[in-house]
Amino acid sequence: MPALLRLTATETELFFRELIVVFFVLAFSPILLVILGLIPSMRESNADLGGVRLITLYLPIVISMGISLFSLSGLSQLFAYYREKGVLRRMRTTPVKPSVMLGAQLLMATVLSISTMLIMVAIGHFAFDVEFPQHLPAFLISFLLLALALFAIGLLVAALAPSSKSASAIGSLVFFPLVFFAGLWLPRASMNKVLLTISDLTPLGAGVQRYRTPPPVTGRNYCTWA
Repeated sequence: MPALLRLTATETELFFRELIVVFFVLAFSPILLVILGLIPSMRESNADLGGVRLITLYLPIVISMGISLFSLSGLSQLFAYYREKGVLRRMRTTPVKPSVMLGAQLLMATVLSISTMLIMVAIGHFAFDVEFPQHLPAFLISFLLLALALFAIGLLVAALAPSSKSASAIGSLVFFPLVFFAGLWLPRASMNKVLLTISDLTPLGAGVQRYRTPPPVTGRNYCTWA
């Protein structure tokens, strides 16, 4: 087995030992989706959104939030912790290069993020009757691009943070504006032009536009399955 796959398997096993981290980066988003879907008003057609149900609107937002949690609460803290404890420095004395460690973490993060996304898509479809993406290849490509963008931000936070605690704090400061402009608290269909412009320039704001809903006020397209 190549060193990359062996190290990926080892890092995945270590990752699942941290139950609190596993809950927040993998389980929190699906649970939030279920909670939102159980609210009756979320399953009703919304006239202000052209008859689109809110649960359909929020599915891509919650999916994008899940990737953000993995990047800014998992990946960034892990690499900051490894650097803080000298793990990466000690690895230089072994045949395993630090680049292999980076590749293993990104591979693990990508596989687990895709798995979580598929779970949420399945929950949305089978539990709340949200349609599957109609353009699956484009959806998967956009998801991977979004994941890579967020992983890059997470790695940047890890590189700048002097410790794992500071990485957690910086990650939180970055996370909340990102999910705001993705439409978690204020749907993009309700944003004014200034907020929409800012949202378009953020990774999550761009990512959720893969799903389109024609809002009645702005006349632009947003955030449902397309």
